[in-house]
Amino acid sequence: MEFNMKIIVDAFGGDNAPLEIIKGCADAVQQLGVNIILTGNQEIINQVASENSISLNGIEIENCNEIITMDDTADAVLKTKKDSSMAVGIKLLNEGKGDAFISAGNSGALCMGATLGIKRIKGIKRPAFAPIMPSVNGFFMLMDGGANIECRPEMLYQFAVMGSIYMQKVMGIDKPRIGLANVGTEEHKGTELYQNTYELLSNSNLNFIGNVEGRDIPKGVCDVVVCDGFTGNLILKTYEGVAIALMKEIKNLFYGSAKGKLSAALIMKDLKGFKTRFDYNSYGGAAILGTSKPVFKAHGDSNAKTIFNAIKLCKEYVSADTIREISSSL
Repeated sequence: MEFNMKIIVDAFGGDNAPLEIIKGCADAVQQLGVNIILTGNQEIINQVASENSISLNGIEIENCNEIITMDDTADAVLKTKKDSSMAVGIKLLNEGKGDAFISAGNSGALCMGATLGIKRIKGIKRPAFAPIMPSVNGFFMLMDGGANIECRPEMLYQFAVMGSIYMQKVMGIDKPRIGLANVGTEEHKGTELYQNTYELLSNSNLNFIGNVEGRDIPKGVCDVVVCDGFTGNLILKTYEGVAIALMKEIKNLFYGSAKGKLSAALIMKDLKGFKTRFDYNSYGGAAILGTSKPVFKAHGDSNAKTIFNAIKLCKEYVSADTIREISSSL
């Protein structure tokens, strides 16, 4: 199945489309042994590939002429822009013409398209964004990263179940530690939602370690951070913003003076290792867990490396039969 695996990719989703999308897909065909279907304007895709000497071997193109922009409402993918690269990709996946779908486009539209166009796994209340984030000790999953602003305890419990299975089957963690994002570690802390969720997780078979505070999340105290989408998106955006600001300040520190440049030269290898460890492009993006077929949201500013890694994650997700595992567990 792996050699013949076919991944559908939205060629016009994201800030750097279509060039970086095409480059990432071409690299994936060569290095991962997958086949690709690119959705989007065929003439433009062929022109960009030709101008940049990118081989389209192993890549099919499904022609369509509309694009879901960041200004479009979430329901545009189902109503006003059915001929968009995102809508066509979702349709192809639903029809069984590919094994997974990836887009770096409008998050709301992708989530709505995946939920209503692909449908949910039977028993799942709501699909959720599940980004993989870097930490001091490696990485962790944030679940939910922003798809569900208002949640119920049983939804957060399902997020924990899906996150645990994904981290075990796709990321190779034997007994994923589940932490509940909260304002304190004591079990009585937080709103009623979090108190009731704490009770559900405590009585489950999951490897639940209790509440985790925001300051401890980057330390890698758990493998899956469970929260509602409102809280998760704040964590996600704050995390990314601090990382960008920190890297900028480090760069200014080392390159703002002759002394700094000399110091940078001495520890350049260590600096590059530090940057690589906290580079979100290494993780490719977020699975939308809970849909009956694999859908991945890549970062909006994805480059070729991000798209390649998203395709790699998709391949591992499909190969591990993760959706069947989630369905069986519920």
